[in-house]
Amino acid sequence: MDITVKQTAKSWSLHCGNRSWPCAIGKNGTVHPDQKVEGDGKTPVGSWKVRSLLFRADRITQEERSSFIDNLVCSPLSQRDGWCDDPQDAYYNKPVIIPYDAGHELLWRDQENVYDLIIILGYNDDPVVKGKGSAIFLHIAKPGLTLTEGCIALARDHLLELLPLITDNSSLRVVIDRVQQD
Repeated sequence: MDITVKQTAKSWSLHCGNRSWPCAIGKNGTVHPDQKVEGDGKTPVGSWKVRSLLFRADRITQEERSSFIDNLVCSPLSQRDGWCDDPQDAYYNKPVIIPYDAGHELLWRDQENVYDLIIILGYNDDPVVKGKGSAIFLHIAKPGLTLTEGCIALARDHLLELLPLITDNSSLRVVIDRVQQD
């Protein structure tokens, strides 16, 4: 089943089947993929395949995992998991093992739970274009649906409700009437 993220009035919502939930997008709005730049804080519009799911086994219970583990390619996170966000590096927009010399994002976070569940989206990965953005995920939102650095985020309980509805053949589509400009 596919997922659609769309603007409703002044907020955003994520839809799958007959269900919908409020969501957060990039702090600087949306952008057409041709105009996406690493670190711009914008969510790229378009349709992005669900690639896989990463999860914190110490924070996502076995019971919670049982609702989605057979639907998606899933892997537990380790404390050494990272994601390269350095456009000059050969592993740009790919997972890396920490410590890592080039710029990267740490996926294992002790102080917050936003990456306890990470759906990796197929944005800028086939092929990877240097500087066009990395680490576009669907993940857990910060309290109050705080805007993201470019990802899409749902409340933890809402993301857990969504996961059984999708597979690694699903796509997430970000749609708007017009691309927002600065």
